Amino acid sequence: MSRNKTRAAEIDDVNKSIIELLQQDGRRSFASIGKAVGLSEAAVRHRVHRLQDLGVIQIVAVTNPLELGFPRQAMIGIKVAGELEPVAEELGSYDEVDYVVITAGGFDLLVEVVCEDDDHLLEIVSQRIRAIDGVVGTETFMYLSLRKQTYTWGVR
Repeated sequence: MSRNKTRAAEIDDVNKSIIELLQQDGRRSFASIGKAVGLSEAAVRHRVHRLQDLGVIQIVAVTNPLELGFPRQAMIGIKVAGELEPVAEELGSYDEVDYVVITAGGFDLLVEVVCEDDDHLLEIVSQRIRAIDGVVGTETFMYLSLRKQTYTWGVR
């Protein structure tokens, strides 16, 4: 069975409920989740660890970059000649990059960066991204105001 079919088999209604509860509050205790879904604390712990091992969920602290000294955020559209994966891997190794996606459309890749200031953004785009073998063009979309960011879209 493929990894995707194995993953789909792991996402029963109880696991969906667990995921939804964690999306509401990632610090919610296993005991509290167990009460809500009708399982023991140990059973919930096992299910959560299994979902993490399968790569279905991550439990992380979501930060506000502005409050941590990174007032400049931007999305960078990148056009690539040749294979996309090596470029995506290189971009993913940058500390400033928090999001890399291979796309269809006007850009081959979209990359979100968090920067200390405009000079830092310029250095990333001009000296680092454009220097990657295969990158043939970039377009930078600077964030002026983040109006919505959510991780509570639920499960299907």
